[in-house]
Amino acid sequence: MKPSRRLALCVSLSAALLVPLASQAAQLTVSAAASLTNAFNEIGPLFEKATPDTTVQFNFAASGTLLQQITQGAPVDVFASADQATMDRAETAKLIVDASRRNFVSNSLVLIEPIDSKIKLDSLDDLKEAAVKRLAIGKVETVPVGRYTQQVLRGAGLWDALASKMIPADSVRQVLDYVGRGEVDAGFVYATDAAVMADKVKVVLTPQGHAPVLYPIAVIEASTNKDGAQAFIDFLTTEPAQAVLARYGFGKP
Repeated sequence: MKPSRRLALCVSLSAALLVPLASQAAQLTVSAAASLTNAFNEIGPLFEKATPDTTVQFNFAASGTLLQQITQGAPVDVFASADQATMDRAETAKLIVDASRRNFVSNSLVLIEPIDSKIKLDSLDDLKEAAVKRLAIGKVETVPVGRYTQQVLRGAGLWDALASKMIPADSVRQVLDYVGRGEVDAGFVYATDAAVMADKVKVVLTPQGHAPVLYPIAVIEASTNKDGAQAFIDFLTTEPAQAVLARYGFGKP
């Protein structure tokens, strides 16, 4: 092969190898509270369309479980929690970029039962009735909705009285599934979760007596794509993202 042709071939091969690298989008991993599943899955493609050089991958679970993963070194760029306490622990452990932390949505705690339930629940005290045999709640140690539930029931003097009926769940979505399938008589979830399964569950109470349900979000300190992580957080304040969040029932922080 002539030197000139050999050189041209090398240049062509080099160019071919470089094209995929140049066009490959950076990947962003967002670990988010389970209650954000539907909204974030819809927001993801909108963000990718607005930011063509970035693809986003979501990891949904209970906030405490996500924090455990991050603490153990899971490669995460953004963390969205369903409560302040979990994000406070992340901040204390220096796992997040403090300046990036912000509250971006709010929610409400509700008591739900299967849509075809014949049990009439007019108050929290009605949960003591014999007809209510199983009550699903999020695990207090790792699931924020469980802690909000605990605050409400303790305030009403019912926590100990209902302990034998409690069925612990690994996330708010598991509580929702238990109620939706009729495996329990009632459960505590967020209003946004109840709306997702409105054909299978009904809201019977919106209890008070708990801390405001505010969702914080922040960039992870160990992120290798902090600019992309901040861009995702900023995108949540845009009109398209806000419209999605509002449609799923999330309120302003």
